[in-house]
Amino acid sequence: MNYKSTIFIFIIVGLLLAACSSSSADNAETEQDKKDHLILAVGGEPEDGFDPTTGWGRYGSPLFQSTLLKRDKEFTIQNDLATGYDVSENRLVWTVKIRDDVSFSDGEPLTAEDIAFTFETAATSSSVIDLTNLEKVEMVDPYTVKFFLKQPQSTFVHSLVSTGIVPKHVYNENYNENPIGSGPYMLEQWDKGQQLIVKANPEYYGEEPYFKKLTFLFLSEDAAFAAANAGEVDIAAISPAFANQDVPGMDLKALDSVDNRGVMFPTVPEGGKTEQGLPIGNDVTADLAIRKAINIGIDRQSLVDGVLAGYGTPAYTENDGLPWWNPETVIEGGNLERAGKILKDAGWQKSEKGILKKNGLEATFKLLYPAGDQIRQSLSITLADMMEPLGIIIKAEGKSWNEIERMQHSTPVMMGFGNYNPIESFNLFSSSTQGEGWLNAGFYSNPTVDKYMEQALAASSEAEAIQYWQKAQWDGETGYSVKGDAAWAWLVNLKHLYLVKEGLDIGEQKVHPHGHGWPITDVITQWHWEK
Repeated sequence: MNYKSTIFIFIIVGLLLAACSSSSADNAETEQDKKDHLILAVGGEPEDGFDPTTGWGRYGSPLFQSTLLKRDKEFTIQNDLATGYDVSENRLVWTVKIRDDVSFSDGEPLTAEDIAFTFETAATSSSVIDLTNLEKVEMVDPYTVKFFLKQPQSTFVHSLVSTGIVPKHVYNENYNENPIGSGPYMLEQWDKGQQLIVKANPEYYGEEPYFKKLTFLFLSEDAAFAAANAGEVDIAAISPAFANQDVPGMDLKALDSVDNRGVMFPTVPEGGKTEQGLPIGNDVTADLAIRKAINIGIDRQSLVDGVLAGYGTPAYTENDGLPWWNPETVIEGGNLERAGKILKDAGWQKSEKGILKKNGLEATFKLLYPAGDQIRQSLSITLADMMEPLGIIIKAEGKSWNEIERMQHSTPVMMGFGNYNPIESFNLFSSSTQGEGWLNAGFYSNPTVDKYMEQALAASSEAEAIQYWQKAQWDGETGYSVKGDAAWAWLVNLKHLYLVKEGLDIGEQKVHPHGHGWPITDVITQWHWEK
């Protein structure tokens, strides 16, 4: 081997060693990136951005902002920004003391002035945030704030749980696209329609997140499933249609929820009009026997097994399993014989066509569902099939939400609800909310139910209120649930389905609320790779 050959070999070996060294560094970098950075496809893009004063974070966690209080896995109220709170004897003044060691992600301190500003802004935002009962809010000192209510309201505690605090010093009309908060993460980049990139907030006062960076991809459930199959995401929210397909390297997590689906019935006879001229009432569903028979005839487990491929649970109320739920509302469904007797006793008789009739009225009605929602469509069609042997003819029709909004007071609708706040029961069943938008659209009314719910709101605490919320559902004689007025036919609670990369621990998840927002991120500081 001559001198030139020796030099050439040294150069090649050197280049190879350099390449190997570079590759090792890249691999180490990639491995480190994998450990610190997650890619998620867990839901849609918030159309209104990330401003809690207009509703961001009310389902699950605001992510960028923190709240005064929070609920643990058992739904017990815990302090977050607050160090404690008390309610005056007349239950009109709530005094909240807060931590003195909290800063926003820009380093500015968070004080009671920011809290007062947040609630004042939310109260006047004309959004889904309902603070109409808030008379005023005042800063007592930098770390104490007082809320003055117009009427006692035990559910006001939920406003303290769900409203993320925004910084007064930088808040403006563009805040929703440039959120600054005191939550565990801060915004790095938002490419609308595509992705959101966030990074850990170094100023966060709580448990330090394991993951330093998160990328949220805004994909449909079909695209999220494809991305999971391609190994491009660490977590993907999927529909039941994909749940039984194995995806290499990923585990299926089926999380319990109160994200329910059920039929809202108009409960009053036809003939009325809203102030906007929309028709009110339906002569068929105004008959209690029809509503009871449908509730008793439904085989809810079959709906779970068929439409949801097993990924759900039978539903009996809007709040199954939550602390204010009355378990006595559970009934044995799928009993067509008993349903038929109820109808017969109420005077309904089958015609030669097999359709029930009473005083010349046929037991026929439309059931509306939002066009494009496959689960609601399937539930509607299957329910119609289940009721046909009884002689109740249901015609399932897909409509736009705008069309449904105009028809909902006179036509049953396949709805979905599910909230951590018991005020949802009041909104759906109080006489005072009849015809208010999507709330008590069926114009249900029961003075005894109203009395229980008013007692619940006037209670000194959520714990005291629970007994009244439960009695409103069923007190042994009356209530809005199936055992009483059967104002709705609740069908199923969905399981929220996620494909999660093997070895990724997503913490102790609470029962999820209705599908808006990203409830899976509520305990994001607990997420970590298993060792």
